[in-house]
Amino acid sequence: MDNTKQSSKSFTFMVIGTAWMFDAMDVGLLSFIMSIVHKEWMLTNSQTGLISSISTVGMICGGFYFGSLADRIGRKNTLIITLLTFSIGNLVLAAAPGFYTFLAIRFIVGMGLGGELPVAATYVADMYRGSKRSQMLILADSFWAVGWLVASFLSVLFAPVLGWRGLLILTALAGFFALVLRRHIHEIHTLPKQSSEWRSTLKSEFKPWTITLWIAWFMVMFSYYGMFMWLPSILIDKGYGVVSSFGYTTIIVVAQLPGYFCAAWLAKRIKVKYVFSIYMLGTAVGAIMFGQSTTALMIIIAGCVLSFFNLGAYGAIIALTPDLYESTIRGTMTGIAQGIGRIGAIAGPLLVGILMDHQASVNIVFIIFMISLVIGSIAVLTLPAASKGSKE
Repeated sequence: MDNTKQSSKSFTFMVIGTAWMFDAMDVGLLSFIMSIVHKEWMLTNSQTGLISSISTVGMICGGFYFGSLADRIGRKNTLIITLLTFSIGNLVLAAAPGFYTFLAIRFIVGMGLGGELPVAATYVADMYRGSKRSQMLILADSFWAVGWLVASFLSVLFAPVLGWRGLLILTALAGFFALVLRRHIHEIHTLPKQSSEWRSTLKSEFKPWTITLWIAWFMVMFSYYGMFMWLPSILIDKGYGVVSSFGYTTIIVVAQLPGYFCAAWLAKRIKVKYVFSIYMLGTAVGAIMFGQSTTALMIIIAGCVLSFFNLGAYGAIIALTPDLYESTIRGTMTGIAQGIGRIGAIAGPLLVGILMDHQASVNIVFIIFMISLVIGSIAVLTLPAASKGSKE
């Protein structure tokens, strides 16, 4: 019986992990698609950055709305709705006739994605207790690296044949397959018959340290999206072709996996907020290294340092947030925190686009990210221990 229960739990964990995988696939594919659309529609760098930013506006709205919905109608039903929004949205996006239509549809796709991660994190937090919860949340985030690698290979293998529209259709079809799997998971907690919408919950549950949690979320997303959404373009600007930039990007992404595993190992031994702080400082070092890289070897080493630490920090903040709240408000407050953080995901890529339009050096760009990472590292240290309700 125990083996059956453990197998069921493992299956559920793998299914929930697809939320991170699809989020990364979308971000990864978009980073490659952006360069294609940039040329096809003759966009400026600022307009190209706007594609990423408008997606993130949708993610903010999705995090707020679907996080609250998960506390009202359940995690499973909400995860099904978010994936439907994402998959159908990508099918429609594949038929977008121009830039402004593309932006409008990307907003809808972003809403689905924005709801995926906070609800998935809430579900995993409901499944485990104590340090095991932190470890499993970090490991769940490691599905992100898998998703990015899938996106990279899809881009190289199918983009020349199918184009960016075909890539979006493939992503949508994969989403529909995952949807079938999600129908077989079950709710873990019986939720209250009546739950407040996100504004009321935020008003009643707001604490002074909530601001520092939001700052930490803002800084990790500002740095991640700002650096990695533009990574292929930055590599090309440094003099490396599309094929070479794909190879470098793949190596850099592979470095994310040991970053996650080491963060999960640390989370069993020290508080998760310390893991986050350490990893943010490590990312700051990587940002300086990357900005000053002048050879292929230096780029690979600096990029691996960036990936190892930045994604480990991402996993740590995802592990930390649900643990601060009781299960009855966990979806809402996690969704709000990630939604606020995604404002940084808007600002990061947009800032890089503007700076590149004004011929700013890559070194200056990465110094800005280094400063933001240090701020995030300090902010998270003020957070309290897990709430009593989170240890149920």
